[in-house]
Amino acid sequence: MYKKFVKRFLDILISLMILVLFCWLYLILAVLVRVKLGSPVLFKQPRPGKDEKIFNMYKFRTMTDARDKDGNLLPDEVRLTSFGKKLRSTSLDELPEFINILKGDMSFIGPRPLLVKYLPLYNEEQHHRHDVRPGLTGWAQVNGRNLLSWEDKFEKDVYYVNNISFLLDLKILFKTVAVVFDRSGINSENDATMEAFTGTKPKE
Repeated sequence: MYKKFVKRFLDILISLMILVLFCWLYLILAVLVRVKLGSPVLFKQPRPGKDEKIFNMYKFRTMTDARDKDGNLLPDEVRLTSFGKKLRSTSLDELPEFINILKGDMSFIGPRPLLVKYLPLYNEEQHHRHDVRPGLTGWAQVNGRNLLSWEDKFEKDVYYVNNISFLLDLKILFKTVAVVFDRSGINSENDATMEAFTGTKPKE
């Protein structure tokens, strides 16, 4: 009952309330992003959702469009400004994803939607992370976030898919609040963002 009906009802109700009640915050952030980083204000990128159906995920942009002399984008760590780092560390860049939740592309809680190019790289077990709607936060995000290895992250994603319940979602919600205030696990140890996933080697 919870997985099939109640979870989606809560997603619609809460996301609608947040979008209405905090429209002023969205406006302020949009102006700041426009002034400090330029336009477009929103970063839009295709991501795989439930059953690997592709949708456009929205975020406030956190990086500039700085390019080299040949017109190629500079590395993420160069384009990620101090303002962008603050947006990420406070998770304010994620606020536009409430639009995705209201539309049904995402849920409040579930495996994070990753890049489309990773789909062919998943093993059979890892593909099961797409058996549910991706989430704004999830079991992996409250247990290490970007500091986890890809394999550990996917293992936690599949654990969530196999154990969805109201109590587990409530636990993740409370732990998410703690993680956001602690600002932990935003970046990996070696990069401004998580290193690219290149596939999991088969166990010998």
